[in-house]
Amino acid sequence: MMNQARHEVPRGGGQTDALIEAIERFGFSSDQAGDHLRGQVRWLRYRAGTAPWRAAVLVALAWGVPLLLTASAGTAAAPLAHHPFLLDWGAWARFVLAIAIFTLMDRQVDEQLKRYLRHFVAAPLLTPQAMAAAAEAVARAIRRGRSPTAATACALIAFGLSAAGAAGLLRRTDVSWLVTGTEDARRLTAAAWWCVLVSSPLFWFLLLRWLWRHVVWGLLLRSIARVDLRLVVTHPDGAGGLAFLGEYPNVFAALVFAMSASLGAAVARAFQQDAFEVHAYSYLMAGWLACILLLFALPLAAFVRPLRALKEKTLLTGAAQATNHFRREEREILGRNLTTPDDPGVTGEPAQPNPSALIAAAKKMSIVPYSRTTIVPLGVAALLPLIAAGATQLPFQELWKVAKRLLLL
Repeated sequence: MMNQARHEVPRGGGQTDALIEAIERFGFSSDQAGDHLRGQVRWLRYRAGTAPWRAAVLVALAWGVPLLLTASAGTAAAPLAHHPFLLDWGAWARFVLAIAIFTLMDRQVDEQLKRYLRHFVAAPLLTPQAMAAAAEAVARAIRRGRSPTAATACALIAFGLSAAGAAGLLRRTDVSWLVTGTEDARRLTAAAWWCVLVSSPLFWFLLLRWLWRHVVWGLLLRSIARVDLRLVVTHPDGAGGLAFLGEYPNVFAALVFAMSASLGAAVARAFQQDAFEVHAYSYLMAGWLACILLLFALPLAAFVRPLRALKEKTLLTGAAQATNHFRREEREILGRNLTTPDDPGVTGEPAQPNPSALIAAAKKMSIVPYSRTTIVPLGVAALLPLIAAGATQLPFQELWKVAKRLLLL
């Protein structure tokens, strides 16, 4: 597939070839760990490098081990009032669904983001002079995305968040698979300690790593927005040729779904404990959707400046040409100009084309390559888990009406 993708991008010299090569190397995932593992462990020679196998191993560590520990303690399938492990939707959402998604989406995201980078070359939207700077920006993004320092920071923050969650568990007064003991002497169970030390840090690390990768992608788009771009105001996409970028957030729909599932599980638990008011639920849905849309719109804001400059320059230049064009047309029809009849400065100039269509296109052109209608999958991924959580308290059709209003705003 990669070789086929390379042939789809035309080559045009050393700097263009360097950019194409950098794009083909682009990606946040690295095979170094998998290659080392396959070399050391013979029976993992193939499986260690596959995302499904990695996902299965991580889910087994994060969710399978606590299942065994709670099963031995008799809290895996305890009565509902005791909040058994198998009915803990938070554990299912974070340690099964989210961790599996975070692991499986590695290759898919890399390949789809490459497709957007290839578009800059194939369109072509970059000037020959901008190729070298764009190639360096891509190489810098690769280094940032695979940075050991960033990974270490994510790990430290993940353990900090897990420790904060453990402190919150000790303040709980209900009976569950996580906490045991009397109200005066609460202590974490063995399964809870495993979650604090392994499962929860793993979940937070993978989530933070993906958020960092999105930041890296945003920085890459900002660097590209600063080079010379071959934009045109009459481009049929209505965004100077950059409208294709408005669809990139859908690449991260699986990430959004995993985050929303974790939030939805927390909301369902709050409903179950009567700790969340139903009337506040629609505000939560609207706020969450707004946060998601804003998160993925921010990287595209880097292109506001070049698109606005293009729009303003086109309107100004077009207005000047329109003045000359229509005054000449007025003279040809009426024999003179009705205002300032003596216009010797332009009477001898050759006829200029009518710029009306250009001006109309400039007025309609969007200065942000972002459209709510093109990212419906992202909005659906953000709201579906919350709808599922709310369905425990409200009719599904009523929830879906709210969701449709939010998506179509």
